[in-house]
Amino acid sequence: MAEITAKLVNDLRSKTGQGMMECKKALQETGGDLEKAIEYFRKKGVKSSLTERAASEGRVLGAVAADGSAAALVEVNCNTDFTAKSEPLSAVGAIAAAALLKAEGDVAALPEVAGELTKVSQTTGENVRLGKTARLTAPAGGKVGLYLYGITGKIGVIMAFKGNPSEDLVKQLGGHIAFARPAGLTRDAVPADLVAKERDFAVEQAKATGKPQQIAEKIAEGKMNSFFAERVLLDQEFFNAGVFKGNIAAYVKQGGVELTGYVRLEVGQA
Repeated sequence: MAEITAKLVNDLRSKTGQGMMECKKALQETGGDLEKAIEYFRKKGVKSSLTERAASEGRVLGAVAADGSAAALVEVNCNTDFTAKSEPLSAVGAIAAAALLKAEGDVAALPEVAGELTKVSQTTGENVRLGKTARLTAPAGGKVGLYLYGITGKIGVIMAFKGNPSEDLVKQLGGHIAFARPAGLTRDAVPADLVAKERDFAVEQAKATGKPQQIAEKIAEGKMNSFFAERVLLDQEFFNAGVFKGNIAAYVKQGGVELTGYVRLEVGQA
């Protein structure tokens, strides 16, 4: 019987997506034969080809134009966290992000991107594909910023500014957006029907305590400010009070720039 090495176990794991102990057991049952171990899983009803399974893992990669005029984000999906953290997947994501900077549209259909996706799929045996993409351009005379959440590699943020933001502002603001998940840049981004429903509820809640209509409406306005502060980026309190105390609008203003847009991309999120 062939020796059950760590490499052999990892090879089986990368081809099947099964756990380490399950792969070790399968190899022991099949005398260390990789192909027989895959067949072992197939007979047990486990899909042996990861291309047949949902590509729910992945990474978000990004790119910024050399002149700071545009930025792009791409989500590259695969089947296992092992492949998501691999260099080949990061490389294909970088290629796709760079291509998106030059041409908007179906980046996955571009030969240089499609070829690399196929190559990584064949190498890993996984369903490697391009997921969500986003591109943002800076206003005239402005710059863009890119933030990638390095701990998981699963979240990316691109931002557009009037003016030239500092590297620290881009890092801090990108970190806030990644953490806080705002619904939009301004209050206009919140659906009008949701705002109306929330305001009506706040008024009725105040009136139920015996407050007259005029006072109830003032109380409701205060509650609406809190409502927006939870959802709207410029209204949100900056998450790192050790760096700045105040809302995002004030934080950006003290940085000498104006935030005109942003996109937050996360693996597996709509």
